[in-house]
Amino acid sequence: MTKLRAAMLQTRVYADKMENIREAGRKLEALEAEQVDLVTLPEMFNCPYQTPNFPVYAEPQGGPAWTACAELARKHKIYLSAGSMPEVDEAGRVYNTAYVFDRQGRQIAKHRKAHLFDIDVKGGQCFKESDTLTAGDQVTVFDTEFGKMGLCICYDFRFPELARLMVEKGAKVILVPAAFNMTTGPAHWEILFRCRALDNQAFVLGTAPARDPSSGYTSWGHSIAVSPWGDILGQMDEREGCMIHTLDLERTGEVRDQLPLLKHRRTDMYHLEEC
Repeated sequence: MTKLRAAMLQTRVYADKMENIREAGRKLEALEAEQVDLVTLPEMFNCPYQTPNFPVYAEPQGGPAWTACAELARKHKIYLSAGSMPEVDEAGRVYNTAYVFDRQGRQIAKHRKAHLFDIDVKGGQCFKESDTLTAGDQVTVFDTEFGKMGLCICYDFRFPELARLMVEKGAKVILVPAAFNMTTGPAHWEILFRCRALDNQAFVLGTAPARDPSSGYTSWGHSIAVSPWGDILGQMDEREGCMIHTLDLERTGEVRDQLPLLKHRRTDMYHLEEC
């Protein structure tokens, strides 16, 4: 199958963890007639994005939020990239974790955010995820009926090596639940997603929460879909909403054949440890 119909949900984040999932369910009901194959949700879509909240909202894999998302995927017969949510392991470590479920509600991917968002921009945003989160350590690529897809979370996508590793493992689409803020969003959001798509000749989908100025962390919004040629297929504004695009996955192969960047890489020169 080469045509993937994807819906990106830019949702508001409520303080009630399960209300966020119920709201996602209502939006999926409204999408029923659109016959989408894939639905994507934002980073921390069911937890207000503040470090003290992560341990409070965290649950183990298989917990209530995980189960509800699996059921939404099964009920609507979709692939569901369930944004990300706080996960706690048996040792009490908390992660920013993204799950993907298939049309039967089975988990087919799990990514723990590997690069923690610890920044202090003069006159702008200060945030330190490592106050409460532990970093993951995996490159995440998974199989679907449409081919392989990659998965990472927000700050992960700033590191070009990670995107390239996903592509080397076969990804033609990269899913990025993300929550850029009012400092980094205007400066870097669009150019980052266009560059990653262009450099790796892959579709990229960046799904963000809607903006809520009353929250402790204000999201830039602007969920974005970019083609392997670097074209913006669509970009939302800051408000709640849904954006649907049909991705022609044959385009990935066409671009890679016509402009064979990946084949032309001089890996014989890339010995970074010697530089």
